[in-house]
Amino acid sequence: MTTNDILDLMVAALVRKSGGSNRHWRLAIGPVAVYSSATHPHCNWSVSPSGSARDTAAIEQLLDSVRLSHPIVTDVRRPHAR
Repeated sequence: MTTNDILDLMVAALVRKSGGSNRHWRLAIGPVAVYSSATHPHCNWSVSPSGSARDTAAIEQLLDSVRLSHPIVTDVRRPHAR
């Protein structure tokens, strides 16, 4: 799983659950930061959500389940289609 895959997964889940646009949720989630698996063996990635309290709460709630199912990602970035 790559950083873009994780971001795509979270955006799709948030659009389904909370509505809004892909763009809105991508901006609210922010970039996916990846850390070394040597120093972060249980989960090597994080995000820093921003936006309204409602948006941040929805993201934080989703993060719990996404981290359990996809704890390790690679930092391979591919451009998104426009």
